[in-house]
Amino acid sequence: MWRTIYVSWKSVTFEAMSYPPSLSPQRMHRIAVSAYFFLAGFCFSSWASRIPNIQQKLHLNNGSLGGVLLGLPVGLMTSLPLAGWLVARFGSRPIAIIGALLYSSILPLLGMVDTTWQLVACLFCFGMCGNLLNISINTQAIGTEALYGRTIMASYHGLWSLAGFSGASIGNAFISLGWLPWQHFMIITGLAWVIVAMMSRNLVPSDSRPDEGGNRPIFAWPDRSLINLGIIAFCSMICEGAMFDWSNVYFQKVILPPKLLAGLGLTAFMCTMAAGRFLGDWLATRWGIRRMLQLSGILTAAGLLIAILFPWLLPALIGFLLVGAGVSSVVPLVYSAAGKSRVLSPGVALAAVSTIGYLGFLFGPPFIGFIAQASSLRVSLGLIAILGSVIALFANKI
Repeated sequence: MWRTIYVSWKSVTFEAMSYPPSLSPQRMHRIAVSAYFFLAGFCFSSWASRIPNIQQKLHLNNGSLGGVLLGLPVGLMTSLPLAGWLVARFGSRPIAIIGALLYSSILPLLGMVDTTWQLVACLFCFGMCGNLLNISINTQAIGTEALYGRTIMASYHGLWSLAGFSGASIGNAFISLGWLPWQHFMIITGLAWVIVAMMSRNLVPSDSRPDEGGNRPIFAWPDRSLINLGIIAFCSMICEGAMFDWSNVYFQKVILPPKLLAGLGLTAFMCTMAAGRFLGDWLATRWGIRRMLQLSGILTAAGLLIAILFPWLLPALIGFLLVGAGVSSVVPLVYSAAGKSRVLSPGVALAAVSTIGYLGFLFGPPFIGFIAQASSLRVSLGLIAILGSVIALFANKI
């Protein structure tokens, strides 16, 4: 099946069986990049599905686990400038391949840890390698957008969400079979390596676009447009993090639904977020990125306000559905716009915007907790609703 495997320090090429002749190079690039997005989401959700098992193995209470889990975002944030520089220096294709191999290979180590410090160290490396893959593969997505001449970024992030559902479901299956985390993770790593071997040769070979001069610096201070995009990402990621971390709490303590429906708010949010990403490209092409971001901000703010002002099951459920639709396409569209920067190379521009955005994802949920403790959870989510309005406001400045 395989004819040649050629590895060089600057690029990695896998020559596999040829694709059907009916597939154009443009289409093959999109399939390959899509596979990498699926790989990233699949690996992350596989890890997340076994957190309770690893917590039990290491005898960690909830407070200790919360501190340990910070290793992953710290590794992610630490690697942001490095990832941008590597992609700008060597190109997104070899960094994506290396990042995918390292990211998936750390999974079994996470399942084998015996001490807390080992878990923290592995999570730090997992975050670093995950961000290498994140920045490089989003740069690849920008490259395929240039080939298509329209926005397709949101569909890639939709595949990440779909992979999240798949990884969680497979993780539950392995748990029911009694497999240990490292055994489960070995299977995932093997599947990831197969994806890399089959798809890597069809990644976009160059990050440059036909309409650019090719003289953009690797390092430069972000211009006003990139800072505005970062602020939009920051606000969106706070809203997204709030939903992931506090939606179940809000339903259980404020909405008070039947026990079987306690997780319905998070499920509703995740479903519309995933669906919205697959619709986002079509809508962005039809309406433009600016109008899409304005609509996203309005939906996010309206959804949160509905859930807060009418704290009953049906209105809250409708509100969370609107929030999922609102945040679904914001980050993909921001990444797409950042990749067109005339000041920085795509990888560095993405790293700059991601740095600002991830600060919201990291510090938003604790901020909500502090405000909720001082007043109420409804008040803290009301402040988050204001950030949805900020998204719409700053969209006017793009």
